[in-house]
Amino acid sequence: MERFNLTSWFVDRHLDEGRGDRTALLCDGRSVSYAALAELVNRTGHVLRDLGVRQEERVLLALGDSVEFVACWYAAQKLGAVTAEAYTFLPAKDYAYYLQYTRAGVVIVDSTTLERLREARAWSPWLRALLVVGPVEGPLRSGEVSFDELVEQAPAELDPAPTGPDDIALWKFTTGSTGRPKACVHRMITPFHSYQHYALGVLEMTADDVVLPVPKLFFGYARDLAALYPLGCGGAGIVFSERSTPERIFELVERLAPTILVNVPTMIRAMLEQPDHDLSCLRLCTSAGEALPEELHRRWLESFGVELLDGIGSSEAYHIYASARPGRARPGTLGTAVPGYRLRIVDEHGSELGDGETGRLWIEGDTAALLYWGDHQQSVETFAGELVMSGDLFRRDLDGHLIYQGRADDMLKVGGIWVAPQEIERCLAEHPAVAECAVVGYEEDGLQRPRAFVVPTDEVQADARELQEHVKARLSPHKYPRDVRFVEQLPRTGSGKIDRAALRALR
Repeated sequence: MERFNLTSWFVDRHLDEGRGDRTALLCDGRSVSYAALAELVNRTGHVLRDLGVRQEERVLLALGDSVEFVACWYAAQKLGAVTAEAYTFLPAKDYAYYLQYTRAGVVIVDSTTLERLREARAWSPWLRALLVVGPVEGPLRSGEVSFDELVEQAPAELDPAPTGPDDIALWKFTTGSTGRPKACVHRMITPFHSYQHYALGVLEMTADDVVLPVPKLFFGYARDLAALYPLGCGGAGIVFSERSTPERIFELVERLAPTILVNVPTMIRAMLEQPDHDLSCLRLCTSAGEALPEELHRRWLESFGVELLDGIGSSEAYHIYASARPGRARPGTLGTAVPGYRLRIVDEHGSELGDGETGRLWIEGDTAALLYWGDHQQSVETFAGELVMSGDLFRRDLDGHLIYQGRADDMLKVGGIWVAPQEIERCLAEHPAVAECAVVGYEEDGLQRPRAFVVPTDEVQADARELQEHVKARLSPHKYPRDVRFVEQLPRTGSGKIDRAALRALR
């Protein structure tokens, strides 16, 4: 394949094949056809090019979910530029990091992020323009231009850049849960391979599917499932600007009748607090971001009767590489390798381990990132061609299903024995007084010990000693949490994962 352009294949192809009138996006009461989306992409591409965006240059998106977000992403891809996305509720100092790290010449913002990007832009000698989507308070300043005004005047036709499958097309950031986010650099062809492996190979997505994401589009898990994969097969994605709440998700399900719900454990738990809703329009629900507790999975099936496919992916491997299968999901496990991937559980020497043994997961497939941008040493330790040597720990049951054991750098050495925090968390979650929990290590008298942060349920009360005895009775005695703290909620990263670094920092 000499030439390949993401936008040409995922958007423009539908016009060429007579599907321009089909709905591509549903957003805030609007139905956007493939033809309308393609035109907005083309107009946006002209605006970006007039602002100096050239092939291989990074474009940073820092705006909320909207049709414009999707159009900007595809427009940059059509120009052969490199897309990167940032969470919309970061402080200015974090945006300064993204500006310095990406060296983006154009950053696309909206009313939610404009003021903090204004503050951060002083730290970037590379930034030429802030492209502002939608209305904002007050006049625009020097170096800021209106997306709406420029797009209205731009031509409706745009030829794609002469990109090939191996051109660099996008950066996917790590979640930053173990430090500053790093960009995993991916090729133009990678999203297409991921679409084939996961969207078709596991979800069996078709033109009849309508996908509703709970996470926002800056998170690649949601963006790909709502604005890339359904467009691959002529389906539709739902995009909404408001914050994701159970009430909003239930309302969208009732009004728009999606067939796939892209979910995360936090929202699954929240939705279960309101079980009197009809989700029968859904043919399946996905879960990712963090391991789904077995008890939560079973409650979902009992309450809503919708198949729930837990899976795991990473920025390093681009997207989901292990997942449950329709009709074969087993609560408490992450299923098996997605088609197109080979998964191995290995010891510290890289030797493959047998069933029941815990080790690092190595992922081999054609969606592996090329490198971490600006971090040669970590790249060497993680990537080797199509191999990703992850820091995630797994064991495999006798039927080949994967069970997540946490991160290698989260492991605790208690009494000279390695302990996986997730094992303690799963045990605590079985207690009726525990709504949610996280376990991290702390030092006392020079020794490492487990500390549990517990969000209690409203129905059942328990004290710390009762929870400690609960763990002692079910696990090896040395694994019980020496310190139990009750909290209203657990801190999370922008992508919804538990922020273990923040918990470890608490004293």
